[in-house]
Amino acid sequence: MVERLFWIQRIEQAWQKTPIVWLTGVRRVGKTTLAKHWSDAIFLNCDLPRNREILADSETFFRQLKPGIVILDEIHRNADPSEILKIAADEFPHLRILATGSSTLSATQKFKDSLTGRKRVVHLHPVLADELAIFGEPDLEKRLLHGGLPDRLLSATPDPEFYSEWMDSYFARDVQELFPVGKRHAFLTLCELILRQSGQLLEITSLAKHCGLSRPTITSYLDVLEATHLLHLLRPYHGGGRREIIAQPKAYGFDTGFVSHFRSWESFHPEHGGLLLEHLVLDLLRAHFPQQTIHFWRDKQQREIDFVLPEKNGEATVIECKWSRDSLNTRNLDAFRSLYPKGRNILVTGQAGDHFDRKIGNHHLSICGITDLAKRLRE
Repeated sequence: MVERLFWIQRIEQAWQKTPIVWLTGVRRVGKTTLAKHWSDAIFLNCDLPRNREILADSETFFRQLKPGIVILDEIHRNADPSEILKIAADEFPHLRILATGSSTLSATQKFKDSLTGRKRVVHLHPVLADELAIFGEPDLEKRLLHGGLPDRLLSATPDPEFYSEWMDSYFARDVQELFPVGKRHAFLTLCELILRQSGQLLEITSLAKHCGLSRPTITSYLDVLEATHLLHLLRPYHGGGRREIIAQPKAYGFDTGFVSHFRSWESFHPEHGGLLLEHLVLDLLRAHFPQQTIHFWRDKQQREIDFVLPEKNGEATVIECKWSRDSLNTRNLDAFRSLYPKGRNILVTGQAGDHFDRKIGNHHLSICGITDLAKRLRE
């Protein structure tokens, strides 16, 4: 079993602050495997009816346990999961609870208590670029094409049926049981469009037209996609200027393998590298710096910066993603820095070993491969 030490440490650090850790992430991202790292823990798979029966009287169950760790896998399958967690936190402080689920806590009415002050949330992402070595898979191109769900990353052969099976399971288990989504075909069509257009500006009117849904329904379904982690919306960075995009977000799908599949990319090509690298950089930023606000920037001349990280001192760190450093054009950076002159400029490439500083035009850039990005940001 692969030891994902980054996430193990994240969970154990969270337990030092609160008795409950809510481990969330998309289906088959590895939540259950990660939870089994604590081999001496009490493990209950809430998919099983007998375990749901045990937890129906959770107070009696917890009272029988010695100090230690309790894993409640797929806890949202219970009738009132937040009550179970609240009882554990308030009445049995000698226990440490790891609860897993595929949606955000309090995403639906099934979670009647937000557990404020009792829990920390850890969002498990598909395999990060700096985790590839522990999976025995140093090939960044394969990670971008196959995605970061461990099953697909470690598979030696293509499996197109995996994606339709995953989507069916996602709708049946993560959506339909928790959210009032009645139009299965239209909802899955929306999912496919989001994944095919991942990394682009979100056009609700266009999505409504292609899915045969109203704008309010699209907006409601987008909330479901965010709550179940299939979609992440990135808001624009702006200072109120008339030439800047100030409201329209960009939509990123959850995994590069699904983006490649729905774009019909069967092999990796360098011209696809920049877009797919953006997704991997976004995952890494959200995983390593979960409290950091992340934006993109774009103006009405379609000049764009991939990621902007506002700093407390008023500066803004810029991150651009290019498969090769030779493809960088400073036109976009020139436009951004004319409005926001202070801050670091980082160019992330798909080339292993890139790690140096360079002046390009009027700008000083820190250039690094993606596996060095977190280290660069902490310098």
